[in-house]
Amino acid sequence: MADTTGNRHDPYAAQGPGQHFPYSVDGTRTEVVHFLSTEQMVAALGAEDEGLRIIESLYPDVSFLARGNVLTISGPVAVVPRIMHLIEEARGMVARNNPMSASVWEQLVAMLHTRPETSVVDILSYDILSSRGRTIRPKTANQKDYVDSIDRNTVVFGIGPAGTGKTYLAMAKAVQALQRKEVSRIILTRPAVEAGERLGFLPGTLNDKIDPYLRPLYDALHDMMDPETIPRLMAAGTIEVAPLAYMRGRTLNDAFIILDEAQNTTPEQMKMFLTRLGFGSKIVVTGDVTQIDLPSGTKSGLRVVREILEGVDDIHFALLDATDVVRHRLVGAIVSAYNNWDDAHPSPTTHKESTSR
Repeated sequence: MADTTGNRHDPYAAQGPGQHFPYSVDGTRTEVVHFLSTEQMVAALGAEDEGLRIIESLYPDVSFLARGNVLTISGPVAVVPRIMHLIEEARGMVARNNPMSASVWEQLVAMLHTRPETSVVDILSYDILSSRGRTIRPKTANQKDYVDSIDRNTVVFGIGPAGTGKTYLAMAKAVQALQRKEVSRIILTRPAVEAGERLGFLPGTLNDKIDPYLRPLYDALHDMMDPETIPRLMAAGTIEVAPLAYMRGRTLNDAFIILDEAQNTTPEQMKMFLTRLGFGSKIVVTGDVTQIDLPSGTKSGLRVVREILEGVDDIHFALLDATDVVRHRLVGAIVSAYNNWDDAHPSPTTHKESTSR
């Protein structure tokens, strides 16, 4: 492994006879990490030391020196312990056979910045579902809290901007529950708001009418299950994908039920949906209250339901924000930019929800 310090001060030079680590000189602290092998060191720090490069971009006053399986860290007294925490979490990831890529390092740094007490290893190693050669797991602390809340509660609301994984993780938990035989069916629904729920006015068969509104749910299913089994499960009623309007008048027992895009429900529709809950069932409601497509002047059921149900036992509201976006890094930046713009340009017609925890 190459020396990543370039022409920086060599921290070993400050080590006098009998010097022990850690030690401090003029406000600078030096720590040494001993890896089990050079291979473990490379696995933890990433290809071409990409983990160290990410740390250096955030803490330019910190220097590293790699010799064999030993990494020396030198920098400000207040900063070096944070770096040690990052390195130890990376070592923990490798010990659980989780590769450390640049994206994983970015997640690691982000989580420890916002939630320094968090065990990142426990979050990034928590497998919900393994399918078709890939593993689905939470990638942020808030996502892990969201997944845990689904396990603990009968009704969970996942509220957050695009890309925070609220629907995808709920789908993974639904498939997991079906595979474990905790439920006998999965029911996925969305409001077809663009059609005003008047599907009969749209051309084509029933499938032609509803497919554009439900396609994202189908796409997620195909990521998590063998595509060849999905038509058979749907034909048997084990998996049902239908518009919200089709839920009226039903009682849904022994099912994992997901309402997606719930910001586009009216308060009346939200009440109708929640009262479909039957015995042995679980409900997850997901939505983004900053992207409401309802006609002007129409209240969003997702906005008011929190005021109505907050504090009710066995109902939980999980809030995600721009720091939980796991799509392209620009998606998080875009979400933050829009939030900042909305804060600077308040409007009585802006659909906005507090994300305070």
